[in-house]
Amino acid sequence: MKPITKPLLLALTTACTLTMAGQALSADLATIRKAGTLRVAIANEIPYGYTDLSGKAKGVGPDVAKQIAKALGIRNIQWTTTNFGSLIPGLQANRYDMVAAEMAVLPQRCNQVLFSEPDSSYGEGLLVPKGNPKKIHDYASFATSGHKVAILAGADQLEMMQALKVPANQIVTISNNADAISTVTTGRADAYAATGVTVDQLAGRSKGKAQPAPGFKDPIINGQPVRSWGAFAFSKDSASLRDAVNKELAQFKKTDAWSKIMKQYGFSAQDATQSFKRTTAELCKG
Repeated sequence: MKPITKPLLLALTTACTLTMAGQALSADLATIRKAGTLRVAIANEIPYGYTDLSGKAKGVGPDVAKQIAKALGIRNIQWTTTNFGSLIPGLQANRYDMVAAEMAVLPQRCNQVLFSEPDSSYGEGLLVPKGNPKKIHDYASFATSGHKVAILAGADQLEMMQALKVPANQIVTISNNADAISTVTTGRADAYAATGVTVDQLAGRSKGKAQPAPGFKDPIINGQPVRSWGAFAFSKDSASLRDAVNKELAQFKKTDAWSKIMKQYGFSAQDATQSFKRTTAELCKG
């Protein structure tokens, strides 16, 4: 019998580790089902995932997540509301099992977490004070106008502003989407950059103090108009849960109930159609 060499021992150890990891992954969903509770995080961002005045989780992400959990046989959902920038670190620290914030699938995020297939798609927008006194109509103008633009901490609008060469000292970061209205109406920033759906929702809640920028033009970056695809996010070791969610999500998106949720929260028919146009694998490649 030949002695086991170091390379062979390493190979055997690696194979054993991979086997055990696979077993752990396959037990992931089973453990959640047995416990009967799925831990889900949102970022209090209307209309993607937020809590209403009664404390109930609402939005596209939560409403779809509830249907998926039901299909998976999971009885309860434990909701956590946190800042957008804390969603990925929270997944990595195992503080929750899934994020239902319609987080945009981006290559840099794919290096940190797993994503489901897209649930939604959305374009960009700008929230400005009533009457748009600074006459702001696009993101690119911030690079030369000297106007200040607010963004949500951790959101992908930061990368857009950087790509458009907007000076860092003109970017105002806020920690909560709910602060956007006061940020633009008090003059702390001249506009708030967010998705078009979010801007429409915020304008409707501003009691006439703010509005979507009229004639807004989608930013052009690398020669392409910007559009995002939102999905559920999971920790890197939750592939079994992600795969199970993907299976149920694909089925649910074929139903009138899914279309009704999209429409209820202000997504257009084009947004709904666009959500089928890109895969997560494509989006992760950039």
